[in-house]
Amino acid sequence: MAITDAVISETLGAYLERYPEETAALSAPLRTIAGGGGFASRRSFPMHVTVGALLVRGGREILLIEHRAYGITLQPGGHLEPTDATLVDAAVRELAEETGLDPAGVTLADPVPAYVEYGRVPARPEKGEPDHFHLDLGYAFTTEWADVGQIQEAEVTGAAWVPLADAERLVGPRIGRAVSRTVRVG
Repeated sequence: MAITDAVISETLGAYLERYPEETAALSAPLRTIAGGGGFASRRSFPMHVTVGALLVRGGREILLIEHRAYGITLQPGGHLEPTDATLVDAAVRELAEETGLDPAGVTLADPVPAYVEYGRVPARPEKGEPDHFHLDLGYAFTTEWADVGQIQEAEVTGAAWVPLADAERLVGPRIGRAVSRTVRVG
């Protein structure tokens, strides 16, 4: 697997350098990562890493999906795959898979994640998954022309560009953080 625990730890360290006020909230995953465990694998329990992609178009709107399993609006994202070379590559892959957009029109806004969230995921016996945690690393991207194509219907019921104010109400403050990252590159 190309993405190692060391890479995950370094990425989390860079994030906490930028946002030290989040250290206490991320203390549990920090302790878990320090113990090692192959956290890039979705079969790593009690925790594994997922990635998200916050794609801002034209500084005015952001691409959100309707997540089939969770039944909520979120940014595209998901589990790492053994073929992912980097966390950013994984985020772009998930973005393209779920929304059908052309990744050639997407630019990384910042190599440091725009958000890191640690949350409990209920057991899914049908997938052989016990109750566990996701450490979700979300990256900000920008585009001027990328648009939704064929969505991944097994995981997504819809994908659409949402005005920034509406997106922040639906998804939370990570939207504002992503937008501030894209302003710096745009």
